[in-house]
Amino acid sequence: MSLSVVILAAGKGKRMVSDLPKVMHPVGGQPMLAHVIACARRLSAERIVVVHGHGSECVLARFGAEPGLYWAEQAEQLGTGHAVAQALPQLPAQGPVLVLYGDVPLVQADSLRPLLATAAVGGLGLLTVQLADPTGYGRIVRDEQGRVLRIVEEKDADATIRAIREGNTGILAVDAAYLHAWLDRLSNDNAQGEYYLTDIIEMAVAAGLAVEPCSVASAEEVQGVNNRVQLAELERFHQRRQAEALMLAGATLLDPARVDVRGSVQTGRDVSIDVNVIFEGTVVLGDRVRIGAHCVLRDVVIADDVDILPFSHLDQATVGAGAHIGPYARLRPGAELAADTHVGNFVEIKKASIGLGSKVNHLSYIGDADIGAGVNVGAGTITCNYDGVNKHRTVIGDGAFIGSNTALVAPVTVGRGATTGAGSAIGKDVPDDTLALTRAPQKAIPGWQRPKKRS
Repeated sequence: MSLSVVILAAGKGKRMVSDLPKVMHPVGGQPMLAHVIACARRLSAERIVVVHGHGSECVLARFGAEPGLYWAEQAEQLGTGHAVAQALPQLPAQGPVLVLYGDVPLVQADSLRPLLATAAVGGLGLLTVQLADPTGYGRIVRDEQGRVLRIVEEKDADATIRAIREGNTGILAVDAAYLHAWLDRLSNDNAQGEYYLTDIIEMAVAAGLAVEPCSVASAEEVQGVNNRVQLAELERFHQRRQAEALMLAGATLLDPARVDVRGSVQTGRDVSIDVNVIFEGTVVLGDRVRIGAHCVLRDVVIADDVDILPFSHLDQATVGAGAHIGPYARLRPGAELAADTHVGNFVEIKKASIGLGSKVNHLSYIGDADIGAGVNVGAGTITCNYDGVNKHRTVIGDGAFIGSNTALVAPVTVGRGATTGAGSAIGKDVPDDTLALTRAPQKAIPGWQRPKKRS
């Protein structure tokens, strides 16, 4: 039967001390809820029901248009059992249902598959965790044969039960038919005055269902977030896992604790990544790419043998093989660098293509431009691409030489093999193989005295 997933995401998260709904706080650059939805999709869930409540406007604005999501509102937060009950009208009469939590973002699909296998044969699959300090967790109570009897929330537990170190993650899988039958029978006669989903464990035992616990290997994988300290702890755990994946894929991280992945990174062979590098969005790195310290790469494709020197920022750009970038270079959206190009220190490229072997090495701004092959752009060159209302393009032909401190007033074309003299303002097209100069003649005034301060 097809799988349904219910994600509980209605909580306010008072301890976050934030106007942002708790499930919208990011881990690895994505809202926690996004991670949980992605996990549900990896399990090939046919129906994903998100129970929303506090901050619904924010949650729906981010996820409301995603295909395959169904929405159920929990107007009052009266407990986990009450929350799942709000999803019942969206669930089929039968078929496996997996319950996940929007503030438990790092649970892995492989850890959940045994639960689904149990639910598929009519049992109840329960995800548990062994903890050195289970404070705050409901405890798994077993009989002498090790069979699960019930779950007791900490506030309702006596000293004997609190000594149990097996904690409840809240994640379970069971057939929808049982949820339809059991959720109306829940009571809020407990220390918190809430309807606990965990009370269905006793109902399952009473009905003779096999309750199969499965213990997750890593406590961090099922750790929920209630405050910003826990959020930071999960971020570090997530980043350690991302760093390990990069290294296992063949990348060298000079300090794995100082690389952050806030999206996805695909690496070739023998990639080297220095400290404090941040990856965002989708990043593709070719073979033998070397990234210096303190760089930020967002939605970029980098070909083989590229050197990116420290403190460079690349955003929505493509870089050809053998290119040399930085230090302190900035590639903005639409920058396209061909092979063997050089973009040096304090150079900014925006919506511009730089041709094969061309160089823009120092202190320049190239925006809305098409630069051919073998072009040398001198220090201090700028494309004057904006007239206050519209953007205009600059075109530079193959083999041109742009003198230092040239202002190219777009729209303008500099022909193949043409040269502009240093300090020129070029506002008219320059023909092929032509020298263009706009400097005023130099004057020398003998005996000129500098102004002096008046006493």
